[in-house]
Amino acid sequence: MASVSAPPVVTHHRARTIDGLEIFYREAGRVDAPVLVLLHGFPSSSHMYRNLVPALADTYHVVAPDLPGFGLSAMPPLDRFDYGFSTFAKVVDGLLEQLGARRYALYVMDYGAPTGFRLALDHPDRVTALIVQNGNAYEDGMGDFWNPTRALWADNSAANRDAILPFLTLEGTRFQYVSGVRDETRIDPAAWMHDQLFLDRPGNVAIQLEIIYDYRTNVALYPEIHAYFRDRQPPTLILWGANDPIFVVEGAHAFLRDLPHAELHLLDTGHFALEDKADEMVPLIRDFLGRHLPGQASPSTTFTGA
Repeated sequence: MASVSAPPVVTHHRARTIDGLEIFYREAGRVDAPVLVLLHGFPSSSHMYRNLVPALADTYHVVAPDLPGFGLSAMPPLDRFDYGFSTFAKVVDGLLEQLGARRYALYVMDYGAPTGFRLALDHPDRVTALIVQNGNAYEDGMGDFWNPTRALWADNSAANRDAILPFLTLEGTRFQYVSGVRDETRIDPAAWMHDQLFLDRPGNVAIQLEIIYDYRTNVALYPEIHAYFRDRQPPTLILWGANDPIFVVEGAHAFLRDLPHAELHLLDTGHFALEDKADEMVPLIRDFLGRHLPGQASPSTTFTGA
């Protein structure tokens, strides 16, 4: 008699109004399962988690929002919204409040890291575990790539802003996806083309430059984040594309200074490791969450709530 496989997991594509902004998010899994929040990096959106969401939602209630100015979330003009990581964290916090998520694990990547770490600082008792994928929290992880950005932080001049502009082009976005990747045929070109579609919206270059300038506040916050790690010792899985030129591998090792029990796995790939190494990463994630998140839901059930 043939075995009956579990039905495919359905991902829902939703939006809620948070502080007057429409925030888009992907959601899947039972509403009563342990919550996993996926916070995306630059210049992507929850689209970067399009394959990870269904890979985990048989067991977890997975929520992946688009930050303001990214993906399908609202992109208000600069004079109507304070683009920065403190605001991003407040928006995500508001979304999770609306969804009733009072405890959650965080998967953070790139821009998602300072956003998620701010959530952890504000609500340390709510964070059940951390998964860090090329999401920096130490200056060790910021190599020569950051020299133009550091110049901008020191002098927010037109010349220094112009020096950042190539990074916002299609060539710059493709670089983020393929640099350090051994087999580029594993990377779907639609991923960087999708990101660039949103980057190229009128007014978005100025918004992205403002966010890049605000990134300096994350570096200033590193000592507080390190103290949170030392004091709280959240269960932590570190998955790092070891060939990433943006957040270099020394940044992955640095976590172990404050989180000596963290599990570190270096992957032979670049910045957007999920695009290339999901086949290696998903089993590691499921094993880690299975050991650290209690009360898992049945593998055969999915979330169907509104």
